[in-house]
Amino acid sequence: MRVVVGLLLLLLALCGSGAQGEGGGLGQVGEISEFQETAPRDAAEESAESTTKQTTPDIWAEVRALRDMVVELKVFVQLLQRENSDQEMRLTATESKTTDLEKENADLQTRLSSSESELLLSKSRIDQLERENAVQATDLISLGTRLTATESKTSDLEKENADLQTRLSSSESELLLSKSRIDQLERENADLQTRLSSSESELLLSKSRIDQLERENADHETRLTATESKSSDLEKETADLQTRLSSSESELLLSKSRIDQLERENAERPKVAFYTALTDAGHVGPYSTDITLKYSKVFTNIGNAYNPATGFFTAPVKGVYYLQFSVCSNRTGYMGVYVYKNNQLIMFNDEGKEEVGLEYLTKSVVLELKAGDEIYLVLPSDYSLYDSPHNHNTFSGSLLFTL
Repeated sequence: MRVVVGLLLLLLALCGSGAQGEGGGLGQVGEISEFQETAPRDAAEESAESTTKQTTPDIWAEVRALRDMVVELKVFVQLLQRENSDQEMRLTATESKTTDLEKENADLQTRLSSSESELLLSKSRIDQLERENAVQATDLISLGTRLTATESKTSDLEKENADLQTRLSSSESELLLSKSRIDQLERENADLQTRLSSSESELLLSKSRIDQLERENADHETRLTATESKSSDLEKETADLQTRLSSSESELLLSKSRIDQLERENAERPKVAFYTALTDAGHVGPYSTDITLKYSKVFTNIGNAYNPATGFFTAPVKGVYYLQFSVCSNRTGYMGVYVYKNNQLIMFNDEGKEEVGLEYLTKSVVLELKAGDEIYLVLPSDYSLYDSPHNHNTFSGSLLFTL
């Protein structure tokens, strides 16, 4: 470019010199004409005047042709400069669009990280609920059994947690792939910017590289098309990220719904459990008639379903209940109890003793009870028991699940 500018300055200088020469030539012609009027001319002066008149028009014709060539060259260079400026504007617009897409990808990445954090919080809440369910299961196991229903619910929760962990791992893997793709696009954009800078410096070369610049401009158009194609791919990846973000948000809503359901179930589930012992008085019986046993030492009575004044356990809701009793005696003879539901005999267990000493009998039963059904234990006539502060005779039960 500097060579072209120098050439233009040289041509302009030549034009200026030509103009001065033309003015000087005309002055000389005027002087010669004036001299012809005032004085005689010899043969040599006439010859010089004739030569000057013939040479001056040829020089100015060449100067005018050279000036026209300079103007045409200047117009051609200006056209090339405008074309290069247009390509630079298109490249700048493409780079701006690519930057906007990268910002949008960063925003989507932030939202995806927020969704993953909420998923982690949901997982923590689910773990907490599992621990609460485990504590409840432990309490129920200590009272008897919370077997089938509790194990089934625990298995379902574990499967749901495993599914959540799998889906979370999938989301994290997809996020890593997205980050890798964004890094690759940034490297490609940096390389494109470097190549475009090189192209801009090449556009400053002299007229001797005009043909080469035209070929490079064609190459720039090809690369611009490739850049626009990459931008389209980036837009598709952005749409995919948005779809995956929507999927993560849907999963988060499902997790929150499941947590709310578990919390409602835990809040609405009736809690019934009791554990009692008979007495500290020592020997109970034998009596001549059947006697309803009143277990007066109450250690646990959640739901207040057991009445120590009557010895009756009254079911507060319809459901399946686990009931257990232990019998102890240290006399010879028989020990045992009847188990009644309302006025219906459910179970009778006894054992004969031939030697003095503590012996135990423990039984349990699972019953379906309606609200208001009563369970109580009866000591048969001629049977005896033994209890002390060590609580040898106990009566306990709990609600397994409602119906």
